[in-house]
Amino acid sequence: MVLSLGLAMRRRDFITGFAGSAAVWPLAARAQQAERVRRIGALMNLAADDPEALGRITAFVQGLQQLGWSDGRNVRIIARWAAGNADNFRKYSAELVALAPDAILATSTPAVLALQQATHTVPIVFVTVIDPVGAGMVASLARPGGNTTGFALFEYGMSGKWVELLKEIAPGVRRVAVLRDLTIGIAQLAAIQAVAPSLGMELSVVGTRDADEIERAVTAFAGSPNGGLIVTAGSSTAIHRELISTLAARHRLPAVYPFRYYVMEGGLISYGPDSIDPYREAAGYVHRILKGEKPADLPVQAPTKYELVVNLKTAKALGLTIPQSVLTRADEVIE
Repeated sequence: MVLSLGLAMRRRDFITGFAGSAAVWPLAARAQQAERVRRIGALMNLAADDPEALGRITAFVQGLQQLGWSDGRNVRIIARWAAGNADNFRKYSAELVALAPDAILATSTPAVLALQQATHTVPIVFVTVIDPVGAGMVASLARPGGNTTGFALFEYGMSGKWVELLKEIAPGVRRVAVLRDLTIGIAQLAAIQAVAPSLGMELSVVGTRDADEIERAVTAFAGSPNGGLIVTAGSSTAIHRELISTLAARHRLPAVYPFRYYVMEGGLISYGPDSIDPYREAAGYVHRILKGEKPADLPVQAPTKYELVVNLKTAKALGLTIPQSVLTRADEVIE
């Protein structure tokens, strides 16, 4: 399948190109170029038709283009979309490594761990990873070592802020269901557990492996009063975000989410970093690697800015009045 990444292409064509099982550039076009065409793999954690996924890969491609890497001329991107499936992460990691890319963009902890099992030499630049040191991906943030570096999603200790925010917008909440991907580390949960007792909140953990598990658990949890939700960052929560927000609305559960795109799709409130900008930053690291730098020498970076987004329409539907103290801090308020 021919993969074209021109900025002017239509959205449908863009998705179709990336969603294919393989991407091959025309040999004739490459033959006309004196510059060697570099291969960049991309192992993405969402599905190819997910709007958030499209925004991420678009930002990455645009970042490369701004640095002089033009599709069809001196670079080709080979993308795989795992859609949160553990088997897909392993399968596509092996596929990408077999294609001998010059670097691989990896989205999420499962993607990085699968790639590290498949190669110790191909440079890996990660995005959307919460605790790279704790997960054993890098030796340290300042000196990653090995073949892996990238952009941490956030310092996991900030997860405790979600508990504080939930208490602020819904003081009556006493019980909190924490929705989390049970296949990844517990750093986010640990930070939440450290804060909850001081706010008089009892926690229940809800796994998010599939839609049935989420629906059963949230419905059962909602059977008792004074409940609320905290949705942690992870591939499975992102993939099932529409279901989660629907359940929160159905059972009138105040919910705090980790990223803006949850709130844009009907969630109540979010606090977390920009989910798109790190992909532009990742393009910069890939550029430096293609120019000869080593991942081991590129420090892992973390966001310095977090955004608070409130959906007043959802608040009204839940019968909540968002405190002025929250609204004045909000970076964005959806009417």
